[in-house]
Amino acid sequence: MALFFDPDWFDAKLAERGLSRAVLAAVSGMSEADLALVFKDQRELSAAEVAAFAELLGASPAEIAEHAGISTPVPVEDPLERIAALERRVEALEAELRRLHRS
Repeated sequence: MALFFDPDWFDAKLAERGLSRAVLAAVSGMSEADLALVFKDQRELSAAEVAAFAELLGASPAEIAEHAGISTPVPVEDPLERIAALERRVEALEAELRRLHRS
């Protein structure tokens, strides 16, 4: 796994598709200045940006995260499952709070 952002890998993926960094910035919803910070390893990508990079570059989110640096989050593949998991956690916390309140 890469420790730092790998600009050469991303530039190669863009070149394979005939795309520029400006297109990558636009698709991911960031300014070109923000993207420049990402390429200089001075800004991390969000999970949504990882997903946008993956879709545009034809790579998996995990592959994007690997080349973007180890602390970059990989987006959850199924957002409905993530919501369900969060709801289960909230229910468990609420039950624990009710139990503690009765004590």
